[in-house]
Amino acid sequence: ADGYYEYVMHECVYSTSDYSDMVYLVSNSFNKVVYEQYNSTVGKYVGFTEVGVKYAENFNKNQALLQGMKASVDTYCRPNAQTVDSSVRDKA
Repeated sequence: ADGYYEYVMHECVYSTSDYSDMVYLVSNSFNKVVYEQYNSTVGKYVGFTEVGVKYAENFNKNQALLQGMKASVDTYCRPNAQTVDSSVRDKA
């Protein structure tokens, strides 16, 4: 039971039916502590711990990575949200 636990969580957060307020978040955590996070509204990685700040600085130097992450709102979030939402609305 002793050990380390690292995980990444991808979230598409929105509250409007036209998805105009959609935000793509990628949180990297170690032992339940989020150490850095990408936020599509901010357009870059933000570090929350000493190590996370260093990771964020390195990720933010890569403009191709940041452009791809920002595009994920349209390529990943919206298509999946539309699929899930339409299947829920069709059942109501």
